[in-house]
Amino acid sequence: QLQLVESGGGLVQSGGSLRLSCAASGRTFGSSAMGWFRQAPGKEREFVAAMSRSGGPTYYAESVKGRFAISRDGAKSTMYLQMNTLQPEDAAVYYCAAGPRSYSSGSCYRDAGNYAYWGQGTQVTVSS
Repeated sequence: QLQLVESGGGLVQSGGSLRLSCAASGRTFGSSAMGWFRQAPGKEREFVAAMSRSGGPTYYAESVKGRFAISRDGAKSTMYLQMNTLQPEDAAVYYCAAGPRSYSSGSCYRDAGNYAYWGQGTQVTVSS
């Protein structure tokens, strides 16, 4: 069983930056999809960014492209989300997720249903 624990959320002013971390325990990510999703109050969970642990392309939601960056440290089984130029609309609970496998299609990475393991979430608040 894989456990994921997010950290790094908090309150930041508009235009500021945060780096979220997702630590895995229980087993390694393996060659699997790794992603970040977020959910704001009253809204559905939405895709933010994803990649395969084994490397390759990264995928981003249009709303965060150019501002957010996903990365991973395989040796530490940790995934990161660097968030720059944060805006009030970025405020949400951010969840990390890992899938049982990697994919060749970007659309698969964007589908929350393709992820089997989820963290508990970390709150990001952006003040205007």
